[in-house]
Amino acid sequence: MFFDAWELRKLGDITKRVRGNDGRMDLPTLTISAGSGWLDQKDRFSGNIAGKEQMNYTLLKKGQLSYNHGNSKLAKYGAVFELKTYDEALVPRVYHSFETNVLATSDFIEYIFATKRPDRELAKLVSSGARMDGLLNINFNEFVGINVNIPSVEEQQKIGSFFKQIDNTIALHQRKLDTLKQMKKGFLQQMFPENEEKVPKVRFAGFEEEWALRKFHNLVDTNNGIRRGPFGSALKKDLFVKESDYVVYEQQNAIYNKYETRYNITKDKYEELIKFKVLPGDFIMSGAGTIGRISLVPEGIKHGVFNQALIRFKLNHEKTDSKYFLQLMRSENMQRMLTGSNPGSAMINLVPMSEVKNWDILVPELEEQKLLGIFFTNIDNIIAFHQQKLDQLKILKKAYLQNMFI
Repeated sequence: MFFDAWELRKLGDITKRVRGNDGRMDLPTLTISAGSGWLDQKDRFSGNIAGKEQMNYTLLKKGQLSYNHGNSKLAKYGAVFELKTYDEALVPRVYHSFETNVLATSDFIEYIFATKRPDRELAKLVSSGARMDGLLNINFNEFVGINVNIPSVEEQQKIGSFFKQIDNTIALHQRKLDTLKQMKKGFLQQMFPENEEKVPKVRFAGFEEEWALRKFHNLVDTNNGIRRGPFGSALKKDLFVKESDYVVYEQQNAIYNKYETRYNITKDKYEELIKFKVLPGDFIMSGAGTIGRISLVPEGIKHGVFNQALIRFKLNHEKTDSKYFLQLMRSENMQRMLTGSNPGSAMINLVPMSEVKNWDILVPELEEQKLLGIFFTNIDNIIAFHQQKLDQLKILKKAYLQNMFI
């Protein structure tokens, strides 16, 4: 047990600046992501972006830290991370790099910044917001001049070990989740025909027939099976009301597969736009901007209509299984076709459904569709379970960070 009071110290009293390098340019070249920590530039940017500036990068060693004083949504006043996964690496000179002395441990300092408590002091240092390059106007001396509360080194070590265990558990679940997603991707490639093939490489026992080539519009109901949301003034924001039992569904519902809503309309407006209503069992797909994200509408949603950024599908259930259709629309091939059909990402550049309706799509018989739908839905459920566990662990870590630091 620890009973001693924590001390308020200048960051500069417990750290020392790290800068310069020894001329070796073959070391890993890293960058800080507020959400992921240290990343190799090759992984984050598909290549080393340092260029000639790499000659001026800082040589950082395992256990040393850097402060990326860049403004981002996840870290308004920058982020601090300890180098843990490499013995040595080159990091941007613009980062404020440093190491702790005998009064502090590196992991404890990283976790202090993860609590966001230092943001209050960092905010006072920002004179004119972010510069054009996205960096906050905080120089090194100002940075190490902020105050932090620290306990004894022994207590720091205990706290650091505690959070390392949580981080290791989070990393384990993240790896499991990534493996599952890769496994599903592999199954999709094996169990859907590729290129000019008429049958997949892997299929369920008892099915030997070639998949049939159908027009896309044959997969959906002949009566308004495909409909885009209303254009023009039909759903202008000045028509929305504060409270109502009738709502407007938007792109975010399809993108995130969640059915919280922001806007309400009157019952009269809902009945006026009844042909644009959303019902359980329908599919809604983002048809502009972030194209191709699709969701199967669940039971229990509020009465509502969909806006112009969405496309609604109603299936021909005698020919098309719902679970299979969802996997088909989320497949890499279909996603490439959908995004390729749109020349831009602005709202005015919409998926041309008159073209999509006539696409030739390879489809198996209904019974094989059902088995494929169930198979991939089961994988999706396992992925969702592990994602939920990962999210819970991150929430737990955040709660501990808020309660175990002063």
